[in-house]
Amino acid sequence: MHKITPFLWFDSQAESAAQFYISLFDHSKMVSVSRYPDSAPNGGQAMSVAFELDGQPIMALNGGPLFKFTEAISFLVSCETQIEVDTLWGQLTADGGEEGRCGWLKDKFGLSWQIVPQALGELLGHPDPAAAKRVLDAMLQMNKIDSDVLRQAAENI
Repeated sequence: MHKITPFLWFDSQAESAAQFYISLFDHSKMVSVSRYPDSAPNGGQAMSVAFELDGQPIMALNGGPLFKFTEAISFLVSCETQIEVDTLWGQLTADGGEEGRCGWLKDKFGLSWQIVPQALGELLGHPDPAAAKRVLDAMLQMNKIDSDVLRQAAENI
């Protein structure tokens, strides 16, 4: 059992957000949904949702419009391939999501994500400081991070 679990506050979309997120990642599942009693103002609507993303437990609450997501909290997804970056980027920015800079985006629910190829860390740690600087400069110009462009920057192509 995980000792620490991210807890997300939604207005009223916790269940649909959880279903969307688990559709994107392998090893993900809905764990449980508790519903407001029929006699409550939101009767029958999901109150809290427990789910897993790639084995990471997450809780979500339909708590109303009091709190909104900000970029101060995001989910970082380390992608093995550029195809994975491209696929997740497209899925998470679809239907009202927003592209940000340097691998950041907001999905249609307003939750911030960082979609990052593993190559980024390797290239930023290049043994040649000039190559690492070129990689950083290239990355700072991007929305979605492109591993091929970063490799070209490292090689000064």
